[in-house]
Amino acid sequence: MKPYGTGMIWGEGPRWHQGALWLSDTQGSQLWTDHGGSWSATKLGSPSNGLWFLPDGRLVAAMMHEKRIGVWDGAQFATYADLSAVATGPLGDLVGDEQGNLYVDDVGEPSRLGRLVRVAIDGSATVAAENLDFPNGLAFLDGGRTLIVAETAAQRLTAFTVSADGALTDRRLYADLAELVDPDARPDGIWPGPEGIWVATTTGHAVVLVRDNTVRETIKTGAAFPIACCTDGANRLFVTLADTGGRPLFEALAAKAVQTTAAEWDIE
Repeated sequence: MKPYGTGMIWGEGPRWHQGALWLSDTQGSQLWTDHGGSWSATKLGSPSNGLWFLPDGRLVAAMMHEKRIGVWDGAQFATYADLSAVATGPLGDLVGDEQGNLYVDDVGEPSRLGRLVRVAIDGSATVAAENLDFPNGLAFLDGGRTLIVAETAAQRLTAFTVSADGALTDRRLYADLAELVDPDARPDGIWPGPEGIWVATTTGHAVVLVRDNTVRETIKTGAAFPIACCTDGANRLFVTLADTGGRPLFEALAAKAVQTTAAEWDIE
């Protein structure tokens, strides 16, 4: 493991694009990247969460508290799509298909389960899936024919078949993380690989590669809480790791007494 970047409170949505790493600090309301040559942050008026690069190279973000998808103009996130007609809670992770259609978490509230919202190329938004128990990380498999969603509170990955029109069908279990990894494992960010899905398990203190309810590889993170992950498309795995100084995770988060490091591993 090698440190890659520091300075974040809670690093979410890491994405590798054209030789640089980008990620959101959802608790610090900052966008971090080394796109300009050094690891640095831009302060945001409101935090971004999930990030994605459109087919034309533009960076879009799920604006956590604003019910909209933003598009980066170099200084701020202008509005790309207004989700106020369909989104009801905080926005979470974000993923896009090869055509530029997006899927984003409508995370939900303690009294209400979450949903997935599909944002078409023209910016129109529809509810794609409901009754998800804290939807979080999102990733496509099988050339975009399967969408995987991490249900953090349910401690599992759930799979959907993606229809030609973008509808999500055939809901099924992809991986039971509490059974496979640790009773405390709660999946946050995920990322697809040739052999399955990389999963940051936060309170499971491990990043695991899973496929069809089996574990292919495990990377232990010690006392650190792995939040989210991505690869460079080749043999580097990037993981955001939270250090609470020994305090319980949610207590430390409430006090903003968390420090996040982006780290990298060499993988085969």
